[in-house]
Amino acid sequence: MKEIKWITNTLPGTDDKNLEIMSLKNVAKARNFHESFPQYTETPLVRLPGMAKELGLADFFVKDESYRFNLNAFKVLGGSFAMASFIADKLGRDVSSMTYDYLTSSRLKEEFGQATFFTATDGNHGRGVAWAAKKLGQKAVVLMPKGSTKPRFDNIAKEGAQVTIEDVNYDECVRRANALAEKTPNGVMVQDTAWDGYEKIPSWIMQGYGTMASEAADQIKNLGINRPTHIFVQAGVGSLASAVQGYFANRFNGTGPDDSCPTTVIMEAQAADCLFRSASTADGHIEYATGDLSTMMAGLACGEPNTIGWDILRNHAAAFVSCPDWVSAWGMRRLAAPVRGDPQVISGESGAVGMGLVAAIMTKPEYADLKKALKLDENSSVLMFSTEGATDPENWRDIVWNGKQPD
Repeated sequence: MKEIKWITNTLPGTDDKNLEIMSLKNVAKARNFHESFPQYTETPLVRLPGMAKELGLADFFVKDESYRFNLNAFKVLGGSFAMASFIADKLGRDVSSMTYDYLTSSRLKEEFGQATFFTATDGNHGRGVAWAAKKLGQKAVVLMPKGSTKPRFDNIAKEGAQVTIEDVNYDECVRRANALAEKTPNGVMVQDTAWDGYEKIPSWIMQGYGTMASEAADQIKNLGINRPTHIFVQAGVGSLASAVQGYFANRFNGTGPDDSCPTTVIMEAQAADCLFRSASTADGHIEYATGDLSTMMAGLACGEPNTIGWDILRNHAAAFVSCPDWVSAWGMRRLAAPVRGDPQVISGESGAVGMGLVAAIMTKPEYADLKKALKLDENSSVLMFSTEGATDPENWRDIVWNGKQPD
């Protein structure tokens, strides 16, 4: 069995200019936008007191994104807000005027026309972009990397997008999709990977993800808890992780008592641990993960970090952890068959890694040093994000029902 690798953050800081992207004001605009959708409801914050007691923690919370807009994953938050922000930008308006009613009206067609939104995806992001494009009367073209599963392909196709599975990995799919967008009239690339010259749309996507973080913070507050002490959040390119980190760093900025930012742990699939590799350098130089990026955590199979997100993470994250696939499989089983009295959470391969990692840290002696470094103990309240449900139902059953054990 492969070992979990980890490193605490000792990197030199930067001017932290990108933290403003996730300001409370910007996230509030995104949340207001999402709340204008008739399909909108807050996703559940699931409290697992039995699991917390079993692991020796004060509290354990799971933000369950399998209920998001009936799409079984959080990704639609980013794509939809980026598309609305792009349209607002083209029309010279503030995104606050881009309500669901306006975006689905004939007036939008008259004032904006039609665009084709291109993206690369393992499944969840592409489905969200396709869904939003369909609702807004726009077009979507989605490229998926080799190894993508048929259920995820079918879910995108059902939303009316033009979708293909390419013969390359995720990062090459991003390049192909971008090339197609550049040569297509009114083509727009909607990707959460940022690079030099492509930063505005990834920033909007990150702000869209902030809706999830904002909901979770409010839900915990409503339970009488000021904030979690620890947050475990997974990363592919790092857009989700930096969105969560950035929002909580802005909301809990150390200006008052009990107002420090929660200790945030960034988790990656070991086959695609570009952030862990980057954190392992002395100066924060970005390192890539290359090859097929083969992992069952398909949503995390990204080898090239979002440059904006990396800047936020290197300034604020407490630790970076590289997780073999067994960590997520263990998490899926624990959430699906919880401690008696706790509610069940159906979490997919990219959603459950936080559960598996916390369980490993708290129960396996070989990770005692990580437990000590993170100060995880009976006083800790942990928040994790289950970012997807069973998006590949057959594989979910193989892991949870049949005991399929990767690595």
